[in-house]
Amino acid sequence: MILNISGVLLLGTIVFLFCRKDGLKGRHAMTCGLFGFYLSSTAIAPSIKAGGASLAGLLGGINF
Repeated sequence: MILNISGVLLLGTIVFLFCRKDGLKGRHAMTCGLFGFYLSSTAIAPSIKAGGASLAGLLGGINF
């Protein structure tokens, strides 16, 4: 659950920065959000979730 909230906050921050700095329009951000919402109910959603968890585990294992 914490990983999901962190991912949402991270992606939300990235979208916000794109809107402010790179000229991403609000309708583009809304379209991306809707795409993600509908994508989460497809058969590929478990693979995307597993890939995100794998990436989080990889990044979490990096020592600086």
